[in-house]
Amino acid sequence: MIIGLLNQKGGVGKTTLAVHIADALARRNKKVLLVDADPQGSALDWAASRSSDPLFPVAGLPRPSIHKELPALAQGYEHVLIDGPPRVYEVARSAIMASDVVLIPVQPSPYDVWAAKEIVDLLQEAMVFKPGLKSAFVINRKIVNTALGRDVVDALAEYPVPVLKTAICQRVAFAESAGHGQSVFETSPDSQAGDELTALVNEVLEFGA
Repeated sequence: MIIGLLNQKGGVGKTTLAVHIADALARRNKKVLLVDADPQGSALDWAASRSSDPLFPVAGLPRPSIHKELPALAQGYEHVLIDGPPRVYEVARSAIMASDVVLIPVQPSPYDVWAAKEIVDLLQEAMVFKPGLKSAFVINRKIVNTALGRDVVDALAEYPVPVLKTAICQRVAFAESAGHGQSVFETSPDSQAGDELTALVNEVLEFGA
């Protein structure tokens, strides 16, 4: 399965989710490849800052030819994660065309809800050529014990894209693990962050099946 994490808005946590979904799948003994399609190269930076080998390789491919180049690159892998760029339409379009499932991370704020229109429009364009494409919103960086998560789900209902049930909360564990090129499965294996991510991966696999 090829899973693209895309949003034309920056700062929504695409790289954090891409790294952690890849890590969670690799821990299930799946062969996983993470493709960094963002010119900023955050996922590559994450991999470079590790002191030990990652459970999966990270390849840079920030070009509008991902859908053409990925089939050869993805050979032998069971799952491929694409960490997409913000505001680079040609690359985002290519990443969408390469994906089986597109996850759209959205923070619980009105700005994120409004900005989601851009990526939804790109998805609608792509589905003309790829009618089997699946997509869903993922609520990311939800503030614990607030109603904001529920409010954003209601606001996103105006779009023809479902919202996954599992939300990922804003937790210090994510920032702490990222600084060392690690995941929360390594630094805080029994944390709520790990539990949420495990639930998210289960839901994504079921959604994409």
